[in-house]
Amino acid sequence: MIYTVECSFADPASEAEWNDFYSKNKLPALISVSGFHTSQRFKALRGGCPVYLALHTIDGLDILTGEEYRKKGGGNFARWQQHITDWHRNLYGSLDRAPAVRDGEVLLLSATGPDPLIQLGLDPSAMQAVELEKCPERRWLATAPRDGLPDIANMPDDLDVYAPMTPQLTSGDGVISHSARRF
Repeated sequence: MIYTVECSFADPASEAEWNDFYSKNKLPALISVSGFHTSQRFKALRGGCPVYLALHTIDGLDILTGEEYRKKGGGNFARWQQHITDWHRNLYGSLDRAPAVRDGEVLLLSATGPDPLIQLGLDPSAMQAVELEKCPERRWLATAPRDGLPDIANMPDDLDVYAPMTPQLTSGDGVISHSARRF
């Protein structure tokens, strides 16, 4: 299942420190939780969507309600909570693993259907919301080389376009590794 966390951040003075914490501390803590298999962070390349997106591959909802998650990764934003806005969490089925988006690539998401992605020559994967907010109920995603796409400003309005902020972290037998090139 794909666990998504989306938000924006309203305090420019502490945003760099928050991003550093999230990318260097929170993601490694999350990927160390049993049942988390991949974790990667993204930043929107244009408006109309939350600025930040994290995609995680997990075993299921019980991972997010468990004690290990609470201790290692869930809810440790107290210092920055007042600045986190437009926060959404969803758990999507229909896709076994989040794609690893490498440096020079983008992640594109559509909540209106696969057509905007298909029109760009991409092969989108469908996701169905099964837990948490369940909004949007369906999403389609695809990855593409950034330089192989039209100018981002000229892309359809119903596409959210994200660039990776981190490589995708993966877990396996207690070992954390990067499945994408170093950023």
